[in-house]
Parts: sequence; C-alpha cells; structure tokens
Amino acid sequence: MKVSREQAGRNRDKVVDTAARLFREHGLDGVSIGEVMRESGLTHGGFYKQFGSKDALAAEATDRALDRSAGRWREIVAGAAEGEGLAAIARDYLSIRNRDAPETGCMLVALGPDSARKGGEVAAAFRGGFEGLAGILEQAGADRAEALARLAQMVGAMILARGVDDIALSEEILQAAGGALRADL
Repeated sequence: MKVSREQAGRNRDKVVDTAARLFREHGLDGVSIGEVMRESGLTHGGFYKQFGSKDALAAEATDRALDRSAGRWREIVAGAAEGEGLAAIARDYLSIRNRDAPETGCMLVALGPDSARKGGEVAAAFRGGFEGLAGILEQAGADRAEALARLAQMVGAMILARGVDDIALSEEILQAAGGALRADL
C-alpha cells in the first residue's frame, strides 16, 4: 500500500527523532537499523526508501538534535537577564536533569567519539552543530576563543559526570564546572 507524501514525511520525521534518541542513548554502533525502525513502528524495508545508509540517518539525526539544542539555547539566552545568557546556558547544561537523560541530552556528549570514527557526513553534521552552539555563545557575549573553551568545558564536564560511577562525585563535577564557568564571566 502506497503512503501519501505527507505520511511519508511524518514517517521520516519519526525515524529521525527515534534514531536521535537511540543514538544518544546507545551510540551509533549500539543501535541497528532494525531497532530504529521497530522503535519507530515501521518496517525495516521502509528504511531504504527514506535513507541511503545508516550514516545518512545518523547525520540527519545529529543535525536535528543539535539544531533543537541550538533552539533551546536561544530561548535560554532570550529569557536571561542582560549579560546572563552564558551563565544561564551553563546552569541548564550542567544540570542533573541533563546528566540523567542521555537519550534527550546533548548530541555532542553522546556522539563525539562516534563522529571522529565515522567521519564523512556524520562528522560534518557534528561540526555544523558544534559551530552553531558556539555561535550562540558568541552572540551571548563570548568571543570566539571563549565560546569554544566554554563549550568544550561543558561537554567535557557532562561526559565525566555521566561516566563516573559515584553519584556524589558526578554532582561535584557538575557543580565545580558550573562554578568555574560562572566565575569566569
């Protein structure tokens, strides 16, 4: 049975959103196309009508997830007091809520090593999203070097906070990183 263009578009969006969630949670190599399609409620065969490869899907999912992060950061900056945008982003990013939700968290944290290993379109989407987030930090008042450093600090702190097997140490990492970022502002 043929689906309408509108339904095909909705199906594609569902697959990309599902893949973004699963890739953040399990990494690119930790998820099969079959799992993405099953979680999306679609057949495995339908994948190849929509995407050329798993890497093409990963690139699109990375792009979408990082674009949504950029939208969230823009909202945070817009809602912050004058001159407080960078600190507001750091507070939101270095939160326990973010730490405890890798499936909806930052794609930079989830896919940094995968992006480096995969290269190609996945790495290009990763770089584009990274540049977009750094650009928001610049618009919020950081110069280029400061934006890159702050983004690297936040991503690194989140990786460590998620990686340690001690909840108290994890929270200490988030607090220390957040305090250091805010102290520099």
